[in-house]
Amino acid sequence: MEPAICRQQIAKLLAEEAAALAELLGLLERELAQLSANEVPALEGAVRERQRSVARVVRADEKRVALCRQLGHGGDARGLEQILRWCDPEGTLGADWTRCKTVAAQCRALNDRNGALVTARLRHVQARLAALIQGRGETVAYGPRGAYALTGVGRVVKIDV
Repeated sequence: MEPAICRQQIAKLLAEEAAALAELLGLLERELAQLSANEVPALEGAVRERQRSVARVVRADEKRVALCRQLGHGGDARGLEQILRWCDPEGTLGADWTRCKTVAAQCRALNDRNGALVTARLRHVQARLAALIQGRGETVAYGPRGAYALTGVGRVVKIDV
C-alpha cells in the first residue's frame, strides 16, 4: 500500500473514531445528569443510546486495528504510531490520534464515575431493604462478592400434579 493511500485511510478511520467517541462522551455526560437527577425513565433510553454508541466506537476501533494488522503492525497504539511515522512523516495525523486517546480516556473516567454513582445508590437501597428485612426477623449477611445476601429460613414447596 502506498503511504498516501494509507494516510487517507487512517485519516478517515480516525475521524470516524473521533466522532463516535465525541458522541459517547456527550451521552455519558447526559447519563450522569440523569443519574444525579434520578430520572429513571430517561435513563432507560440513555442506556440504549450508550450501547449503540459504544458499538460504533468498537467498530471504528476494529477497522483501525484491522488496517494496522494488514500493514504488518500490531493493532495497539504503538503499531498505529509506527504506521503514522511511515505514512504521515509531517505528523499531521498525530493530533487526531492524540485527540482520540484523550476523549477515550475522558469517556472511561466518566463511565467509571457513572458506575460508582449507580453502585452507591444500589448499596443505599440494599441497606434500606436490609433494615426492612431485619425488622421481619430474617438475617442479612454478606454474599461471596461482599454484597448483601439474605440468609434465613427457606421453604421447599411441592406441587402435586
